[in-house]
Amino acid sequence: MIQRIQTLYMLLAVVLCVACLCLPLGYYVTDTGVRVATLNNLWFAYSPELIVEGMTGRTLRPWALFALLVIVSTLTVMNIFMFKRRALQMRLCSFCMILLGGWYVLYAYFIYILGHGLEAHFRPDWEGALPFAALVLLYLAFRGVMRDEMLVRSLDRLR
Repeated sequence: MIQRIQTLYMLLAVVLCVACLCLPLGYYVTDTGVRVATLNNLWFAYSPELIVEGMTGRTLRPWALFALLVIVSTLTVMNIFMFKRRALQMRLCSFCMILLGGWYVLYAYFIYILGHGLEAHFRPDWEGALPFAALVLLYLAFRGVMRDEMLVRSLDRLR
């Protein structure tokens, strides 16, 4: 199980998704360069100056970003142990890749909505690229599983 390269790809994808859960995704700055707020996967943290002035406005919680990454991480860990069911592994890899694409759609949505409400510009951190790296690793794992399936089918033909 662990000697398969696609297992290592899936394990690295889980590590990247969990790391992205714990780190901030970026921050909002005004035209004057003042940091107004920070966007995380589970919460949106305003700067202390805005809380004192009472300018926080409506609170929008980006919990959907967190939920998608937790689902992808859980499914990928389950996928590692389904090494005898290659067809299901390929489907789960595809589904996780679609969910990570959806994560980026939600990420863009929250950036737009929260930035518009604060009248500030978003500055992304490098942590926003971790789900994309996980998506690439899941694609490589998908190709590895497909290669194994093709090998098994070719050996079945020879019997």
